[in-house]
Amino acid sequence: MKEGDSTEKLVESLVKELNCETVFTIPVFGGIAVDEGVVVTWIIMAVLAILSIVFVRNLSIEKPGKVQLMLESVIGWAQDFFEGIIGKENKGYIPYLMTVALYLAISNVIGLLGFKPPTKDMNVTIALAVMSMFVIEWSGIHKNGLFHWCKHFAKPVPIVAPIMILEIVIRPLSLCMRLFGNMLGGFVVMELIKEVVPLIVPIPFSFYFDIFDGLLQAYVFVFLTALFMTEEME
Repeated sequence: MKEGDSTEKLVESLVKELNCETVFTIPVFGGIAVDEGVVVTWIIMAVLAILSIVFVRNLSIEKPGKVQLMLESVIGWAQDFFEGIIGKENKGYIPYLMTVALYLAISNVIGLLGFKPPTKDMNVTIALAVMSMFVIEWSGIHKNGLFHWCKHFAKPVPIVAPIMILEIVIRPLSLCMRLFGNMLGGFVVMELIKEVVPLIVPIPFSFYFDIFDGLLQAYVFVFLTALFMTEEME
């Protein structure tokens, strides 16, 4: 009976994680429901916007402060990293990749502050994947032209065209399911560990699944997006 109660409790927790409750409704177009994922995303956007204003208000060329030097080092490292993948001539896409990476990194670890991570909502991961799909395909069209973009579906032989076209959907689907699946899988593993050993043991596992794995998934998402963009621009 006790084991059954534990299983039922785990299932209830899992269902609760999968369901995003409506926080409020915007009274337009018959009512637009705003759920937890959207609200937490707005909070993340507001915090990032405020921090951006605070960190850049006292920039100096002659006497840069410690915070400025740290930010320049991080941004410089990120630019070099993405330029190494997509090339310096395509650096216009780097701000998008860095923004997505920053959003995902915060979203994946914000659960430590008591908020529900937006990336545990399938709608959020789908939206991010669709955005990346458009950026990936647009990068190829912008670099080589619409005719070359259409023509590359028939390479190396025309018979593979249906598979190449299907790849447009497969790429964002893989990005979406990888991100969502890893975040949800980490939650399930942590809940199981808490049920078996609820005291000290879950702490190092929490460090891995809530912090390291969250940051790792942010890295993997933007890395694969940049990699797909490189393939489209070749």
